Amino acid sequence: MTSGGPAWWAGRIRQFQAHLGATVSPGERATLAGWLTPAQLLAFDAMAVADRRHGLDVMASLRIDGVDQPEVLIAGLLHDAGKGQTGVVPRVIHSLGGAYGSWIPGMARLVPGMAAPLERLATHPERSAQIALAAGCTARTADLIRWQEAPRDAEFGERLRLADEAN
Repeated sequence: MTSGGPAWWAGRIRQFQAHLGATVSPGERATLAGWLTPAQLLAFDAMAVADRRHGLDVMASLRIDGVDQPEVLIAGLLHDAGKGQTGVVPRVIHSLGGAYGSWIPGMARLVPGMAAPLERLATHPERSAQIALAAGCTARTADLIRWQEAPRDAEFGERLRLADEAN
């Protein structure tokens, strides 16, 4: 997908709509309680509802792709944990910056209240990896999360990136 092209815009519009209407059912949450540790479930619960929904969708895409390793599935579930309770406007600005240049979030950081959420978004892979480690996830899970944008895991890194992009 070309950044900034028609397909990119279609994907971002779909993500925006999904963000606004995101929900996680009690049943979905209960299913996670059956295989996540209590600390991992707390990390999931601390995420914004849109990031929880996205994590569930990424995990589902990985399963459809034949992935059944808990380390990889948990990476899909928690890969955005470091974004925190960041609103939709900073997310749009961050996404535009990725497509059209860092000058966009750079300018937006001058607006009061925008610097912190934009910093969280820019550094969320590392922050998410640290949250995963603190929740007792393996180093492999943390590395899949840490390198989600530039995968290093030859077996599952690109699969995680593609599942993330598709959702």
